[in-house]
Amino acid sequence: MTKQIFHVDMDAFFASVEQQTFPFLRGKPVGVCGDPESRTVISAASYEARACGVKTAMTLPEARRLCPEIILVGGDPAKYIDTSIRILAIYTQFTDLVEVFSIDEAFLDVTQSLHLFGGAEAIAREIKKQLRKRFGLTCSIGIAPNKLLAKLIGEMHKPDGLTTIQPEEVPALLEKIPVEEMCGIGPKTTAKLNRLGIKTCADLGRYPEKELVRLFGVNGAHLHRMGKGIDESPVMPYLHEPETKSMGHSLTLDKDTRDMAVVRHRLLQLSEQVGRRLRQDRYAGRTVSLVLRYADFTTKVRQRSLKTHINDGHRIYQIGLRLFNELYQPPRFVRLLGISVSNLVRDLKQVTAFENQRTNSLFQVMDDINNRFGEFSIARASLTQPGPGPRAISPSWRPAKSSRYPVKTSL
Repeated sequence: MTKQIFHVDMDAFFASVEQQTFPFLRGKPVGVCGDPESRTVISAASYEARACGVKTAMTLPEARRLCPEIILVGGDPAKYIDTSIRILAIYTQFTDLVEVFSIDEAFLDVTQSLHLFGGAEAIAREIKKQLRKRFGLTCSIGIAPNKLLAKLIGEMHKPDGLTTIQPEEVPALLEKIPVEEMCGIGPKTTAKLNRLGIKTCADLGRYPEKELVRLFGVNGAHLHRMGKGIDESPVMPYLHEPETKSMGHSLTLDKDTRDMAVVRHRLLQLSEQVGRRLRQDRYAGRTVSLVLRYADFTTKVRQRSLKTHINDGHRIYQIGLRLFNELYQPPRFVRLLGISVSNLVRDLKQVTAFENQRTNSLFQVMDDINNRFGEFSIARASLTQPGPGPRAISPSWRPAKSSRYPVKTSL
């Protein structure tokens, strides 16, 4: 059976909620922001304001210049969250497979409940009816065989749209959709694809996968599937939190280097960050993995499993440094370093002696100070030398209750 996936996107959510709360705002250009008297930006604009060119993240002076009649309203996050939770309750009347994508977007898999409600479009119309009746709000719904396509077509007919696509219609659609309209393809990737002559999603699907992998790394295979309209990620129930498999950080160096002092310093930074994250979420791990990328983008990975579980950044560093020494081929220049810990367990009781108690207490004090005053406010002496702050981004980062797609916040 072909899956029936919904992407439900509330129309101008924050602004629409304010218009329903305050009837005098209805039909007028509204901009939701922080404190309207401060230097802030537009978080959401009503469709009346959008008609004048007002957009999200626009400064207030620019919004006023484009739309002198705009009414600025201070945002009320608690109200939007409460409304969002009550909207989710409507979705769960039709399926228990509801995945939160953002405060105003969700994916629904209604494949197994179609026969109960008269089909996908009947469910969509009932959802829209209930949203309008209970909240006075409209939404746009895309119905497709997977999440990627559902989001794509759901955004084609806003506001208050309902769009469906069948599997046999996908190739023709992809021929005319620019690559930048696909969720997950940003401006930098778009520019790089355009330089390759890739303008549409169909162009992307036809481009040799091996070449995409060479140019974009492991993400190349994902881009190739996107170009063909393929997305196998399931809709994850919003009450389900995926199990953490690993924790890690990676860092692209300010400039390619073969200075081992720089390498050791950065690797220690990364390791301490990983250790702190592990302790913060009460994890310890048994396998340490190191990623080493050279200036020519050649990437090497090596890992080592231990007999005991660890969450001490310095211990992680020691193992990572040994792995680096095993991998490194002098005098090649290093571009990127990454270190992660996997085979995780949670709430492991490691305090077996006074020394462990003292060490754990020290970690707690350091973590509390860094949580309060910022990363590396207190650190090992070898990390206190002058230099630019870390630009590390965890490759395993994910929002708490989602799967592939990042949660978007507007306020």
